[in-house]
Amino acid sequence: MNVKHGSTAFLKAVIVLIGIAVLAFCIFVVPRVANFAAALYPSIAVIKYLVLLVMYGAAVPFYIALYQAFNLLQYIAVNTAFSELSVKALKNIRYCAITISGLYVLGSPLFRLIAEKVDPPVGFVGLILIFASLVIAVFAAVLQRLLQEAINIQSDHDLTI
Repeated sequence: MNVKHGSTAFLKAVIVLIGIAVLAFCIFVVPRVANFAAALYPSIAVIKYLVLLVMYGAAVPFYIALYQAFNLLQYIAVNTAFSELSVKALKNIRYCAITISGLYVLGSPLFRLIAEKVDPPVGFVGLILIFASLVIAVFAAVLQRLLQEAINIQSDHDLTI
């Protein structure tokens, strides 16, 4: 096994472990957060469901992005990294990151409301998630553009030979 296959296998394992960790978070922590929010504001009947909607809603594009990252590593492993499939995977990762950020922006008033009765760092966690998703979106966009330019250069080079 050469270094490239070892590296991609390691990164695939990391992606699987991240997916398992987020699944555990969604199963064990998210319902407790929603119940905690409902206990803080018993007069707001839908607060529990809004918390669940934002947090589980962000998990869906997260898992789509993980799947796309796994596919991208597969393309690298089989020497098809410089292909339109890789560009499409990066584009999908970018859209997923933007969606996650957007969901947390929409949910930020809700988290602000919860942070008023708890500890202010709870609201800060929402900002971290928003900016981390935006950084991933920008990084994916830059990589997508660079990869597309490399594919175009390779295509022009193949035509001149």
